[in-house]
Amino acid sequence: MNQVKQESIPREVFHSGFIPIVGRPNVGKSSIMNALIGEKIAIVSNRPQTTRNRIMGVVTTDHSQFVFLDTPGIHDPRTKLGEYMMHSVRDAMEGMDCILMVIDVTSVREKDLEIARSLQEKKVPRLLAINKIDLVKPESILQVTAQFAEMGFDEILPVSAVNGEGLSQLSDCLAARLPEGPKYFPEDMVTDQPERLLCAEIIREKALRHLRDEVPHGIGVEMMQIETVSEELTEMHATIYCEKDSHKRIIIGKQGSMLKTIGSEARGDIEALMGTHVNLKLWVKIRPDWRDNLSDLRTLGYEAK
Repeated sequence: MNQVKQESIPREVFHSGFIPIVGRPNVGKSSIMNALIGEKIAIVSNRPQTTRNRIMGVVTTDHSQFVFLDTPGIHDPRTKLGEYMMHSVRDAMEGMDCILMVIDVTSVREKDLEIARSLQEKKVPRLLAINKIDLVKPESILQVTAQFAEMGFDEILPVSAVNGEGLSQLSDCLAARLPEGPKYFPEDMVTDQPERLLCAEIIREKALRHLRDEVPHGIGVEMMQIETVSEELTEMHATIYCEKDSHKRIIIGKQGSMLKTIGSEARGDIEALMGTHVNLKLWVKIRPDWRDNLSDLRTLGYEAK
């Protein structure tokens, strides 16, 4: 009896890898990651240096898994917090499979070119996303593209994190350059950030949105308590730290108006995250020079090294 020879069916190759997102402060790194993931896992604001931690975001498709590492904006640190932030960038570059650099087409500076030049020595694919193209005319995009054309990027892609333009092409280009690899994380996982940190960051985002220029860099948020009261209600207590008494007065506002605004907006986002009603209670305390105090940095979740 002749045996029937079965043809081997080729298995679909799976691609995966770690992709740090780097660039100057306030160019839209977090906005791009949120848009690619389809969920808000990193806070955004128009304030420089909004991102302080390395934040991981995961996108899983049928054939690939992107592990994005949103990093703080690259700058010259002036405090221990700043040093921690720059350490987070260096740490994210360890074991990378691809690099995504982001620039703001409306504000290209020498620092952008300096960062691009520093990436030329990296032996992995490098992509450049020219963000905020919704704000300029096509000729401006061409001019910026020309500035970076000789920097050795594998791809230069104009995108808009706001309206989504160019993001599908960016995703395709990234997928094409990831190595064959395993599925590092479960399909339904989008971040490694603990719930406590996500909630603290939401509160800080709302504070950044409303506070005056001199205040935002000096605030930190600590979640003091998260208690499940029932299936429908979670109670949270959080403390906003600032460095000066004058800043405390600004954060609280006249008759508590500013703190109420911050709390109300934060509660809405936290409820969407938690899927439950939230009773959010906020306090404001002074911690002078906490950004230069290693103990305070650790307390607020910045594990300074």
